[in-house]
Formats: sequence, structure tokens, C-alpha cells
Amino acid sequence: MQVSYLQTIDYIIFLVYFLLVSLYGYWIFQRKKRSETSSSDYFLAEGSLTWWAIGASLIASNISTEQFVGMSGSGFAMGLAIASYEWMAAATLIVVAIFFLPIYLRNKIYTMPQFLTQRYNGSVAMLMAVFWLLVYVFVNLTSILHMGAETISSLTGFSYLMCILGIATFAIFITLGGMKVIGFTDVIQVAILITGGLAATYLAVGKVAQYVGNTEGFFNGLAVLRTEAASHFHMIFSKGQMMMPDGKGGTEDAFGKLPGLAVLIGAMWIANLSYWGCNQYITQRALGADLQTARSGLLFAAFLKLIMPLIVVIPGIAIFLLHSRGYVFSGSGDIMSGINPETGQMVIRPDKTYSAVLTLLPPGFTGLVFAALTAAVVASLAGKSNSIATIFALDVYKKAFNKNATEAQLIKAGRITIVATMLVAVAVAPVLRSFGQIFNFIQDFTGLISPGVLAIFMMGFFWRGNTSAAALTAAVLTIPLGIGIEKMVPDMPFMNRMGWVFLALIAIQFLISMTDKNRNKQRGLEIEVDDFKVSNAFAVGAVLVCGILSALYYIFW
Repeated sequence: MQVSYLQTIDYIIFLVYFLLVSLYGYWIFQRKKRSETSSSDYFLAEGSLTWWAIGASLIASNISTEQFVGMSGSGFAMGLAIASYEWMAAATLIVVAIFFLPIYLRNKIYTMPQFLTQRYNGSVAMLMAVFWLLVYVFVNLTSILHMGAETISSLTGFSYLMCILGIATFAIFITLGGMKVIGFTDVIQVAILITGGLAATYLAVGKVAQYVGNTEGFFNGLAVLRTEAASHFHMIFSKGQMMMPDGKGGTEDAFGKLPGLAVLIGAMWIANLSYWGCNQYITQRALGADLQTARSGLLFAAFLKLIMPLIVVIPGIAIFLLHSRGYVFSGSGDIMSGINPETGQMVIRPDKTYSAVLTLLPPGFTGLVFAALTAAVVASLAGKSNSIATIFALDVYKKAFNKNATEAQLIKAGRITIVATMLVAVAVAPVLRSFGQIFNFIQDFTGLISPGVLAIFMMGFFWRGNTSAAALTAAVLTIPLGIGIEKMVPDMPFMNRMGWVFLALIAIQFLISMTDKNRNKQRGLEIEVDDFKVSNAFAVGAVLVCGILSALYYIFW
């Protein structure tokens, strides 16, 4: 067994968290199950979630080990620039709230394949439904389980396999209760996630003040970070500016991951609009609410997004500075270094960054951060599992296997799907142990998918003439186009590649549609112009978010 960093007080704190979430979830389940009469109520919690529950659930579903482990590792490797994924997401949520949500809610869209069926046809919807299910299971669930188990194993000393099984079991317990249980327990999960995350940041930065700056205090530590790790406080890279460890013993240009102005005015918008606007396990939280409540939830989530880099990126920069000054993180040797079994050379392992953070914590705080990590993992797994179940039950099972399925049968199919897909993820997750930086792996893979998804949705939203044949062609070509461009121009940053694929798919859809004489007879969507108007309170909040973002990029350019 590995070294454990938990003491009795830490286990007590974690037990309190576990009981709080479990008992509250069970209470919500018992309270709501009598009114649960339809599949839409089970999968979407139709009309039940408040704006603050929607916003919290959005963040809980999004923030997981991808951020705690993957993004803190990228903070170690490349610095604050990786925060663009969080800060640009805040701006994206505003766009989705204003322009996407009204269309979904006006047309009573419950799933993304349903949108494709209503706008195009069943073939496009079924192809994308199967595709989404494969990605959600084999990329999202597996990566979250793997990174969560790696970090929790490092913290507790329990085996990697035991941690995977424990996390999966807890997530299944929460998910089987449906979206009402997930949505309201996510409020607790996010509160614990933010509290524990901020505590870890406070202590890590304090260690920088003490060890590097010979001073004390959080703000003094931040000042030391800005001065001594100045290279890690740039948001926009130029080519060759930042060479970072690749987790395998070599280095790579950070420009390949965050290619300059493409972060602000280029393809990051494609990734974000696809993720936040056309993604079942994100949009699902808002699809069961009225427009005003849903918009308020997304605005709340945008404000929460602004503080996430403080929780997941700043600790990574702190560990970078400590490690560069010779600080050795306790454990079985130096956590941040290891031997590449293939080459035998010493390598720096950015994905161990948050494990290094955990070694800095005193008793009590360690238990709090342990609870925060578990909350992030379980909430994200629950959200994704529920969305997998929703798509399978409503868009695959009902349409392909049992067209006359009752509401009870749909809910049962969803619950079976939750358990089955989690077991698949448990079996596949260990394969990822041989990868380098998992966050980069996830971004690279989804970079093959996002351009096609967004191109199909955007053309479906805003041009009635886009045909089903055009959308189906775009769906089939999105991955081959991405791989083809990658092979032809191997040094092209994946974000730039996404941009070219997106533009190509827009052009292909336009050309195919223009050759169809019946393009003007395509299925349209019901759109009401007044739906795009926002309340004064929302407008003020949106301007405030954009103002804060502008200030951040001006300061850290």
C-alpha cells in the first residue's frame, strides 16, 4: 500500500461530506419520487430546479479531475494561459443563454439528438446519438475515473483499482435518483468543491511565500509567484515562447495547445460553443426550466467560472515554482519526477501536480480537499452518466428498439444504462495510465468532434435551407477531415485545425444544400424574436462578466 496523507480527522471530515451528500440525495429522492411520472421528469427534473441549482449543477458537471488534475498539471507546464478554457467559458455561457436557450426551449428540445431529428431527420440524429454515447463513455467517463482514482490513490494510499470502484459506486448511487437528486446534491458538491479548492490554493501559495520569498501570507505568496514565475503569467503565447514538459521526458511548444489570438477570436469559440451550447450533459440542466430561470442559472455559472482558475491553475504555478527551486514533495520519492519505463530517463510528470499540492496540506485541510476532489469527480460522473442514460433511453432505445415504450420502461432503460456504461468505464479507465497529460489528450480528441457538431447546429439554427443530406455529410466527414489536416500539416495547432475543419464543413453544407431544389422545404424551427431579449438584471450581470474578463486579459496579456 502507498503512503497515506490522511489522518483520523481527515477521514471524519470526508465521512461527514459523504453522509451529507448521500442523506440529502436520498431525502430529495423520497420527496420527489411520488411526483415523478414521466421520463422527462426523471431525466430533466422538468420545472423542479431553481436558477442556483442549475448554475451549480452546470459547474459540478463540468469541473472534475479534468480541471483539478489535468488543468493544474497544465498550470504547472504552461501557466495561467490554460485559464482561457475557464474564462472564455464564462463569455460563452452568456452567448448560449442569449441565443441558444430560447431556440431549445421554444421548440421543447430535451436532447441534442431530438434537436437533430426535429431540424433534419432521424438518420442524422441516430448517427450523432451513437457517436455522442461512444465519446461520453470512452473519453469522458474513463478519463474522469482514471484521473480521480490516480489522485485519490496518491492521497489515501488505497489501490488505484479500489479507488475506481469506490468512485464509480458512489456516482451510480447519486445518478440512479435522476436529475432532481443530481441537481440539488450538486449545490452541496459545488460548495465543498470551491471551499476545499480555495483552501488548497491558500496553503500552496502560502508555502511559496514561506519557502521562496522568506515571508508569510497568501497575498505575499501571490506577489512572489508573479515575480519569480513571471513566465507563467502570460495569457497569449507566441510561437516558441513557452516550451513545456510533455510528461514523457521531452518538451513541446505550448503554442501548439494555445495558439496566440486563436484563443480569443478563433477556434476556442468553436470548442466552447460546442461544449456549452450543443452538449447534452451541459445543456440538459437548463432544458427543464423556463427561459428566465435557465438564463439566470447560466449567468450564475459564468460568475463561478471566473474564480475556477484560482482553484485549479494557481496551485499548478505554485508547484512549478517550488519544484524549480528544489522543493521535494514527500511521498515515495519526488512525486513530480519519475522514470520513463521505455527510455529509462528521468521525466517531469505534470499530471502529478495536484498530488503534490495535497502533500502541503495539514491534517483537517487534507480531508476537506479530499472531499472537494471526490465531490468534483462524483458530480461530474453523475451528470455525464445521466446524460448518457437520457440519450440512450429517449433517442436510441425508444426509436430503435421499443417504439411503444412506456414512461416506466424508459426510466428503467436509463437506469440499466447508467450501471452498464459505468462498468465499461471502470474496465477501460486503467488504459489511460500510460498517457502523458490527460487534459491535453481530452482537448485533442474533442477537437476532432467539436467543429462538426457546431457546424451542424449553427447551420440548423440560422439557415432554414440547410438540408438533412448536408448535415449528414458534415457528421460523417468531421473526424476524417480533422485527421487528414493533422496528417498533412502535423505541426498545425489543434485549435487552428478545428477552425479550418469548421469552415470547411460550413462550406460543404452550403454547397450540398444549394444543389437541392427542395432546400426551402426543409424542416424549420420555431423562433420568436422577443425570446432573444434579456432582462435588465441579466444584462447588468452579463456586462459585469465581460468587464471582468476584459480586465483579466489586459492585466495578464
